[in-house]
Amino acid sequence: MGQGDNVIQELTADHREVDAMFTQIETHAAADPKRRELADQLTMELIRHAVAEEEHLYPAVRRHVDGGDDLADKEIADHSEVERLLKELEGCQPGDAQFDTLITQLKSLVTEHVRDEEDRLFRLLTDACPADMLNELGEKVRRAKETAPTRPHPSAPDKPPLNKLLAPGAGMVDRLRDRLTGRGKQD
Repeated sequence: MGQGDNVIQELTADHREVDAMFTQIETHAAADPKRRELADQLTMELIRHAVAEEEHLYPAVRRHVDGGDDLADKEIADHSEVERLLKELEGCQPGDAQFDTLITQLKSLVTEHVRDEEDRLFRLLTDACPADMLNELGEKVRRAKETAPTRPHPSAPDKPPLNKLLAPGAGMVDRLRDRLTGRGKQD
């Protein structure tokens, strides 16, 4: 993702990256250990993306888009369900029936969430906000993803101000755990 992308370009690029990760998972045989690595990378990306949206995108939607509270609440509810599924997936191994079930449920939920954001929310935000604000939000989202958690924390706050206060600390702990275990390293 290029520096200077506005928030919509940044998040849309994330969406395409997640789509590609689902495709990669599906190309490997059911018991292939590579699927666990890919699921970990998918989890890391989805969590960072969701945290950045909750910290910056949805507050902007609430402030600037008519009916923004309802839109943001619906998107945050989607994130909560995704995070719950990711937490379940954490305990599964490729070859487990539950692994495939959870991947299928995640893909369906994420695909619907992405479609809703791209077809409705992003258009409404573009209509409501000037370009410089969208650019500034893009930068805030990029910075938030750098410090965001990389593991699901379903009971963590998902609305300001607590999410902005707690996410960097959880992110630091998650990244340390990832480094110690080798989680998320790509071959």
